[in-house]
This record gives sequence, C-alpha cells and structure tokens, in this order.
Amino acid sequence: MPTNKQRREQAQRRLQRQLERREQIARTRRRNLLIGVTVLAVLAVVGAFFIITGLADDDPDSTAAPSSTSAASSASAAPAGQTTVAGPCTYTTDGTASAGAEVTPPSGDIATTGTLALTMATNFGDIGLALDQATAPCASASFAALSQQGYFDGTPCHRETDSDSLKVLQCGDPGGTGRGGPGYTFPTQVTGSETYPRGTVAMANSGSGTDGSQFFLVFGDSTLPPDYTVVGRIDDPGLAVLDTIAANGNDGANGTGDGAPTQPVTITAMTPAA
Repeated sequence: MPTNKQRREQAQRRLQRQLERREQIARTRRRNLLIGVTVLAVLAVVGAFFIITGLADDDPDSTAAPSSTSAASSASAAPAGQTTVAGPCTYTTDGTASAGAEVTPPSGDIATTGTLALTMATNFGDIGLALDQATAPCASASFAALSQQGYFDGTPCHRETDSDSLKVLQCGDPGGTGRGGPGYTFPTQVTGSETYPRGTVAMANSGSGTDGSQFFLVFGDSTLPPDYTVVGRIDDPGLAVLDTIAANGNDGANGTGDGAPTQPVTITAMTPAA
C-alpha cells in the first residue's frame, strides 16, 4: 500500500503533467493565432495592392479635367533616370515612350525668357501657339524638343470636351488613347493662381509632376483647379479653327459632352512659326 507521502507525490506529479500539457496547448493556440493574424495581414496588403493598381490602370480621362497616363504595356524599353539641363528643369525618363515614338528630352540651355512661336498644322487648318518661356520654361523646352524630333507629326487629337465647365481639345498622345507619352516627365509649373480662359494652352497630367507630351487647347472659358501648367496662348486664326472642330462635337464615349471628336482631328506637323 502506498503511503500518504507517496500518494501526495503522485498527485503532485499528475498535477505537474497537467500544467505542462495546458501550457503546451496554450503555446500551440498562441502560435496558430499568430499565424492566422499574419496571413490575414498579408492578404490585406495584397488586396490593397490590387485595389491601388486596379485604380491606377483605370481610364484616366474624365469630364472633370484633362489627364494623361503613360502605359507601360504600349511602351518601348528605356532606362529610367534623370536629365538635369541648365535652368530650372529636370526631365525624368520612365521607360514608357509610346511605341514607335521614341524621343529624347530637352538638352542644353533652357530658355527662361521670351516667347516660342509654333504653328500646329492640322487637317482643319493652322493653329498658332505662342509659348511663354518665362512662366513655363520646362514645358516650352519640351514642346520645342518634341517638335524638332517630329513627335507630334501625324498624331491625333484624341479628346474633345464641350461641357458647361470644360471646353477643350486634347492632343499629344501618338497612340490616341489618352495614355501615351514621350517616355519622360517634368515638373508641373503652377503658382496656384492659374485660370483657363478661352485661348489657353496648358499641359495635361495625371498628377503634379507628371507633365509629358499631352496638352489641351481651351476654346471656351473653362473651370479647372490650378493644377495644370499654363504654357501659352492660341492666336485668333487658331481659335477659329478650334471653333470649327468644336462645332462638330464628340462621340460622348467618356460621358455627356466628352469623347473623341466626331470628325477626326490630326496634327500634320508642329513647326516653328514663319
């Protein structure tokens, strides 16, 4: 027969084993809970990533404002980097030039005074542009470089908007999708007091610092936030050409009063004014 002491020792051993098993079970539960929380966190991050990238891939055009997005899927390979030229401008290459429209950003001195006069020849007639190199030197220099390389020649103006608050013709994407660009971007130059009356030439963008090759010509006073570089003015004969284009309307593909011109508009050439 076991003595009372032996019975107490056996009971203590059983209790110790029970406590050890309970601790082991608790550790296992904590480990499983931690794994579950980690998996949920990873799934949340992955889900957020796809939501963000999905939004980024949405069509950037809207009736609210001119916009442009470079699309890597239609891009040619190019090394990413920066080119800083004399003056205030940094042109950042992003490897997303529209296929078949590879160009190089401006180089050399950037003019910061005077006016750059260009003639934008279209199938509807010539539109004279006077670009302000003092207030928009980076955009003016980009226009000059792209024109010299024939970037705009034979390209469509893909969007015409004639809503109550926005009356513009948007051009500068060789592919005509609203997503193409020259493979580089440069700083948006705004002061916060910009307005967009009839006759304005301004740069389209998909956010500050993403100016590229797309631009819009304002044929009627438009209400926009001061987020778009005002690069210059349109001459009176050019406004008459724009009025003819606007009278033809658009297909409404992007919403009421916003879409591709019903009569295709093509830039046949962009050259220095005679």
